[in-house]
Amino acid sequence: MSLALGLALSHTVHAQSLVDLFGAAKQYDATYRGAQAQYEANKAKADQVISAIFPTINLQTNATRTHANANSTSSTFTFDRYYSTPNMVLSLNQPLYRPANLLQYEQSKLQLAQAVQTLVVAEQDLIVRVSQAYFDVLASQDSLSFVLAQKAAVAEQLAAAKRNFEVGTATITDTREAEARFDLVKAQEISARNDLSVKQLALETVTGVVGAKPVPLGVKDALSRMVPGHVDEFLQQAQAAHPNIRTAELALNVAKMEIDRAKAGHLPTVDLTMQQNNQYNYGGTSGNASTNQTYWFHAATVGVQMTLPLFSGFSVQNRIKETVALTDKAEQDLQAARRSVTQGTKSAFLNLASGLGQVNALQAAEDSSQLALDANKLGYNVGVRINIDVLNSQSQLYQTKRDLAQARYNVLMGALKLRQANGTLKPEDLSSVTALLKDRKSTR
Repeated sequence: MSLALGLALSHTVHAQSLVDLFGAAKQYDATYRGAQAQYEANKAKADQVISAIFPTINLQTNATRTHANANSTSSTFTFDRYYSTPNMVLSLNQPLYRPANLLQYEQSKLQLAQAVQTLVVAEQDLIVRVSQAYFDVLASQDSLSFVLAQKAAVAEQLAAAKRNFEVGTATITDTREAEARFDLVKAQEISARNDLSVKQLALETVTGVVGAKPVPLGVKDALSRMVPGHVDEFLQQAQAAHPNIRTAELALNVAKMEIDRAKAGHLPTVDLTMQQNNQYNYGGTSGNASTNQTYWFHAATVGVQMTLPLFSGFSVQNRIKETVALTDKAEQDLQAARRSVTQGTKSAFLNLASGLGQVNALQAAEDSSQLALDANKLGYNVGVRINIDVLNSQSQLYQTKRDLAQARYNVLMGALKLRQANGTLKPEDLSSVTALLKDRKSTR
């Protein structure tokens, strides 16, 4: 989706799904587009290496104009004339045995595979960034709605305190407490509105869609089905498919080939050479007294050229030592990548499991808080509870609602981050998340 289309949609549709906004981000986000450009550059660079095994053909031409003048006591060697000498040389060189070139060609294919893995990492990073911005907006919207609901509840409680004070069944303290809580909620409303504007700006920055309206979470109880399974399954997937591990493995293979390339510095090279030389002389030559004559010269040669390195100041030996050390480094980088992926996968797995536990606990806390609020309201009406008890119960209930909403979004993000951690995250995974999201208006 182009940026112009994204801007148009922001004014024509009511809500954008996570899949839609990710598609817009792929066309807009500068970081991801830069990664795409780098991949194209790496691809072109890999294609350049093939020239080392293909023949090289050159054509050289030149033309000269000569003025020759000679005087002698003998008329035989007296002349004054101009003559032209155009020349054309066509040459071809085809490598027959250059092991270093073949190894470089094989390395280029591995390096292109590394570029593919780097692009995969960039795509996974974009998925997480778009999703995080998406859910941040939803969480901020929920927070604002809960603050507004609390504001309405406090206003109702304030009105009740004033009525009770007027009829003499409550003290002025109840009214002052309700007024203080109402002012506090108004301050929270200002903060919530500002936070929503900031989160919407962040979503716009990554997607390029102005005024995007994410589809809210509709099936709230569906999160209970997101059981992560066993961590060993994710670890096995990570070791087999994580792009960082694949990149390190490819880098190790490239390093091993570089050792062979360095050793090839001791080996001979064999090339097939061909050359054709065409030279013409119009008007004679300086060594010929005759004029108005044309001479031509044609020569074609074919040969095989072998070059055997004998001594290069120990540069080949030192180059071999360097490549061996770099191969050791590549092996350590591979081990570091595997350990880092393992740690990241385990941490993401634990975070997701913990998030699911928090959702369950907060759901129970929400029910308990609602019961506590109802009990305090009833107690306030019959005179066994004071106004501050009701206000505190309201505050606890809406804070629990905000925490629960945030915990739900954290679980959704945790599922995506777990797949990112083990390297299996794909754009198709957004569809399963989108299935949990639906427009609330459509369910009314």
